[in-house]
Amino acid sequence: MSFTRRQFLQLTASLAVSPWASSTDRVSVRPRFASDPYTLGVASGYPHAHGMTLWTRLAPLSPAADMPTARIDVRWEVAEDDAFKSIVATGTEPATTELAHSVHVDVAGLEPARPYWYRFLAGDAVSPVGRTRTAPRNDALTARLKFAFAACQQYEQGYYTAHRHLAGEDLDLVIHLGDYIYESSWGRDHVRKHATEEPYTLQDYRNRYALYKSDVDLQAAHAAFPWLVTWDDHEVDNDYANDRSQDLEPRDAFLARRAAAYQTYYEHMPLPAWARPRAHDMQLYHTLEYGSLARFFVLDTRQYRSHQVCPRPKRGGSTVVREEDCPERLDPALTMLGQQQEQWLHENLGRSISRWNVVAQQTMMTRVDRRPGPGADYWTDGWDGYPKARERLLATMESARVSNPLVISGDVHMAAVADLKADFDRPKSAVVATEFVCPSISSQGPSLKRVELVLQENPHVLFANGARRGYTTVELTANRCTSRIRTIASATEIDSPVRTLATYAVEDGRAGAQRA
Repeated sequence: MSFTRRQFLQLTASLAVSPWASSTDRVSVRPRFASDPYTLGVASGYPHAHGMTLWTRLAPLSPAADMPTARIDVRWEVAEDDAFKSIVATGTEPATTELAHSVHVDVAGLEPARPYWYRFLAGDAVSPVGRTRTAPRNDALTARLKFAFAACQQYEQGYYTAHRHLAGEDLDLVIHLGDYIYESSWGRDHVRKHATEEPYTLQDYRNRYALYKSDVDLQAAHAAFPWLVTWDDHEVDNDYANDRSQDLEPRDAFLARRAAAYQTYYEHMPLPAWARPRAHDMQLYHTLEYGSLARFFVLDTRQYRSHQVCPRPKRGGSTVVREEDCPERLDPALTMLGQQQEQWLHENLGRSISRWNVVAQQTMMTRVDRRPGPGADYWTDGWDGYPKARERLLATMESARVSNPLVISGDVHMAAVADLKADFDRPKSAVVATEFVCPSISSQGPSLKRVELVLQENPHVLFANGARRGYTTVELTANRCTSRIRTIASATEIDSPVRTLATYAVEDGRAGAQRA
């Protein structure tokens, strides 16, 4: 399932490169590797009608080539068949110490709406073959789109059995909504260990990603489909908000840590060149069109958000507050997205002419009262900590008459389906959009008591289950959205089977989900 501890220590020792290394490092023209340099797999992402981004990272256990100082030219190939008899695009990309010998290739010139196969060649080493596909043209009348979305894969708390099943689905696209790695060790009954302490430096984060990406089931899911990705908090630090950490580290120190985390995220994801970070800033939010059928709005709710209100003494991050004790929560100046991203989202939603409009973001958007009986308690790290920002977004969806808005979310380790209402205080208020929340891949979920309380106090939450791990698939046609919550029996069982826990449908032109 992953490296042994000895192999992991060999790998991290071999990759101890300087963050100040230059891309003009000497070239090793024909490197010879003593072991497989593709230990972290291959991936593709960000498909468009004529191409996509391809990714790998050279990470041998015992490199014969001088990896810390060598720039290595990596050849890439894209073919119409998995035997590479019909190669339609090829080129060479340098792998340098500056980006930990990762390779990002923005491929163009391909045909729309069809599968392709790709591989990398460095010296005498050939990578595993990945399968990807292009998107339809923006104006194409697309009959069907099927995608999956996933989040929250704490390495210690479970195997990536869900990813193995995900790799076997019939999909066009996968969207990962954050917590790809965890910086901290927590939870109970661990099945494997991080082996290193909490990361703070560039090399610390590189080691953590190398460990997570060593998992063969995660590699299989990456190699099977193109991905879109965004982060949540654990890619940097639990509950961080903008420039503030949970432990209230000095701002400059935390931004240096954030810069290291952001660069490492780029180094390990199939991200296009436009997403390459600049110091502690990195743009992830963007749109992707899939013919005339769907448009995706991928958001970043961490980098630009306002600090959480009413924190615990001498702490940053979240807490659960009584509504009467925290009037600051209702400040309209609070934002989850930052002013620029919020304006971009509202304008692009208003201009969209796609049949389905999918907002892909991190945490549960619907209002969740956590207090039994009269009154309400709210968690300040989610949208309940920024209710006026949520109101503005839902008002835009309603006033602009956005066609079939869907919100997909992760973070809470609980599968859920909810109605997003114009006014949650009025039970008969209009349903503006439907929210689907995926279960976690492996991270442990909330207690049964907490889930029952969510259902009891929040009638707009139609379904909730925190006991199962897995992912969610969504199939879109012109007339219908069908969402299936796919779960495994246990993330601590390597061979746990997958099944559909629940199915919900949304009809074209009729907001709100129905059990199918």
